[in-house]
Amino acid sequence: MATSEYERVLRSPRFQELVRQRAGFAWTLSIVMLVIYFGFILLVAFAKPLLATKIGGGVTSLGILLGLGVIVSAFVLTGIYVQRANSRFDELTRSLTRELK
Repeated sequence: MATSEYERVLRSPRFQELVRQRAGFAWTLSIVMLVIYFGFILLVAFAKPLLATKIGGGVTSLGILLGLGVIVSAFVLTGIYVQRANSRFDELTRSLTRELK
């Protein structure tokens, strides 16, 4: 890509909107995941008796379920990002491509 085309893309309001929306959404999801993860770590550090609480009559504890929840939340947040990327971000990219032709 020639330098002038590169600069034209960077100056495009649609490109700037795409970058702003994508970065904002990624930061939001990252913060949510960090809160979930560090919340779990804080529970491990300071609420061991709570996490050791048995669920039902078996050997499964609340800590196991919450740990599984941390893992599942990572997959769910990834799915949310992919859905947004495949819809809104792709739409913005297509409109940017049409604008630059």
